Amino acid sequence: MICADTPDNIARAAELLRAGKLVALPTETVYGLGADAANPDAVRQIFAAKGRPADHPLIVHLADREQLTDWAREIPREAIALARAFWPGPLTLILKKEADVSEVVTGGQDTVGLRVPDHPVALALLRAFGGGVAAPSANRFGRISPTTAQHVQEELGESVAMILEGGACDVGIESTILDLSRGEPVILRPGMISRAAMAAVIGRPVRLKSETETAPRVSGALAAHYAPRTPMRLASREEIAAAPADCAILSHAGESDPGRYAMSIDAPFDAEGYAHDLYANLRALDAAGAREILVENLPDDSAWDAVHDRLGRAVVGSGAEDDET
Repeated sequence: MICADTPDNIARAAELLRAGKLVALPTETVYGLGADAANPDAVRQIFAAKGRPADHPLIVHLADREQLTDWAREIPREAIALARAFWPGPLTLILKKEADVSEVVTGGQDTVGLRVPDHPVALALLRAFGGGVAAPSANRFGRISPTTAQHVQEELGESVAMILEGGACDVGIESTILDLSRGEPVILRPGMISRAAMAAVIGRPVRLKSETETAPRVSGALAAHYAPRTPMRLASREEIAAAPADCAILSHAGESDPGRYAMSIDAPFDAEGYAHDLYANLRALDAAGAREILVENLPDDSAWDAVHDRLGRAVVGSGAEDDET
């Protein structure tokens, strides 16, 4: 049930979390499916509702950076500097976990992902609750992440005790995940906080994880993720111009022919705007009944790293039905 973000509803949502129930909450990135991170039984409900593998770790959301020491040990100075610079905001830090952090949350690893979200409703709920909230995206595992409360309702419905309304998400794709658990700062999932921005804070380079590198498992890093049920591929402008009428098109050049295809959407030209609209656009195209979704190729520069990451994984996972087993 979708509930307005009133003080009474936020207080009730906090009570539901304390009672071991699931609450969907808005963040600036996507809507999260929240449970008390200190309650393993409650956290297991997240995995059941999403159909999420048990070894796929969750991110713990905190009300402020002072709670870092409740969840992590061996906190490097760089983590403090980044938290001061970017929290609240779309940055998740991977750190060595405190001993009492449940392995249900961490997927059996000795690291934990932590962030402070930049959304007034999420922060109000976290403050009312008083602890950490484990909250992956509030959708079926591997599918398109939700950026509105209605998306959550359509995907998870009765699995959630309450869905807090918070409007459309400002950022629209998931947080940057930075690993600081192994000494060198390494991005495990790109987001809208860039390598350059983080390097400027900590005074040394930040790099992307290589494909062959061993690193902590993190949310959203599987090859297939964020995927529509309709088959999807990236395409040149020429391929889109020659595509049959039963295709759905996500154009970047702003030159699509809306009357020619099953559906055609012109996406924003800039990376931030494109990311903001991405999941809502993919959901609309997925619902168009098209034979195939064609997404126009994007600029090849670092500003588009996060969008390239999401689209690449969406292409790999597209066209498959949900596994209900």
